Amino acid sequence: MKGILLAGGNGTRLSPMTSVISKHLLPVYDKPLIFYSLSVLMLAGIRDIYIVCKACDLNQYKELLGDGNSLGLSINYKTQENPGGIAEAFLICEKEINGHRVCLVLGDNIFFGEGFTETLQEAMKFESGASAFGCRVNNPSQFGIVELDEQQLPKTIEEKPKYPKSDYAVPGLYFFDQSVVERAKSINRSKRGELEITDINKQYLDEGTLKITVLGRSFVWIDAGTPDRLLEASYFVKTLQQRNSLQVACLEEIAFRQNWIQEKDIENAIIRTKGSQYSDYLKKLVNYDC
Repeated sequence: MKGILLAGGNGTRLSPMTSVISKHLLPVYDKPLIFYSLSVLMLAGIRDIYIVCKACDLNQYKELLGDGNSLGLSINYKTQENPGGIAEAFLICEKEINGHRVCLVLGDNIFFGEGFTETLQEAMKFESGASAFGCRVNNPSQFGIVELDEQQLPKTIEEKPKYPKSDYAVPGLYFFDQSVVERAKSINRSKRGELEITDINKQYLDEGTLKITVLGRSFVWIDAGTPDRLLEASYFVKTLQQRNSLQVACLEEIAFRQNWIQEKDIENAIIRTKGSQYSDYLKKLVNYDC
């Protein structure tokens, strides 16, 4: 399975912070926002990843993450000059993902919860169809909303409905089969000129092949695309890390525990981040004494 991390857009809701920097590079406590979404792909065991961003931000992403080799990944970059919708990412990456199942995650979404790795692995257990998630929100008119029946099966799905049929939002994490590229080609742009991911999900829903996994109370999902949510995310990560003495979205730790990198790679990361709490945490992973 291949992964797409969508880090484009103009970040208008975070302006003027995003006037000269991509919102996905803004800090969430002690790490760039993009680390949290990248960690989701890594927890799912996905190593072949395409980051879609604006051309003006490309060099910064390359400087931050490189080709992914230091994390045991293969990271390539694609550009999206204008906000054309989430589903446009499949067309941008068409040559690379055609014939493969794909996971798409939005670069400003943060997920955390006990057993999340197992939840991801379960959601990936399909050969055909699509798999997404449902999460309760108190402002459903601002999200794609899925209506579930008594068996927790999806009945309807709507993009930012004026009169929502439920309070279950579909967060920015999706798994699709090999047909997703052709489906993206078949849909029309919305009134705002975008290819909506909800329209693709509707196709799978109509065919009875859309699976929705409800994220329960133990899970936290934050769409960090507004100042309040960005600040909330920072406090959330700060609290977790200080209480548990564990890092959230430590990419090197995930790669190390997946056996994608070795101790020497952790030691290189320790040197790169020398003087930070992040570096001190990495030292504990390999008993680094320097």
